[in-house]
Amino acid sequence: MNNQEKNTYVREQLTRALLYLLQTKKLDDISVSELTQQAQVSRASFYRNYQSLSDILFQYDKFLINEWATRFENDPSSSFSIVFGSLFQYYKDNADFYFLLYKNGLTETILETIKARFDINDRLENKDAYTKSFWAYGIYGWVMEWMKRGMVEEFPDINAMFTFQ
Repeated sequence: MNNQEKNTYVREQLTRALLYLLQTKKLDDISVSELTQQAQVSRASFYRNYQSLSDILFQYDKFLINEWATRFENDPSSSFSIVFGSLFQYYKDNADFYFLLYKNGLTETILETIKARFDINDRLENKDAYTKSFWAYGIYGWVMEWMKRGMVEEFPDINAMFTFQ
């Protein structure tokens, strides 16, 4: 097993262990020692891959969103007219993770991931920053309300709500 494979294994173990622990504990109540013991990896492995426990959640959410984006961008039938329905369906397909964040008051992770995907940064011109922020915070707000209401709607329903006529 090369170093990249080892790091991938460690990240997967730590993510799995953290998601397991979050089912019964708050993030603030989980120590790095407890997490690494649950994941059966060393503390050094944790610090080699992450800065904090919340970093694990951010990186996993980023992985999920990038996975969706890659699938969407590589699907010849994809278009702007279905992007929101597709995104929300992907959230629903991964509802266990997103409801775990919601239940634990960790939805800031979702917002940070959306903002990272939009590449909102201080180097942007004001107009670009405002436009990207409008979309990022709008999507985040919609996701939060949708989660609060139980993620009832599916792709066609969500997509119809985003149809602008």
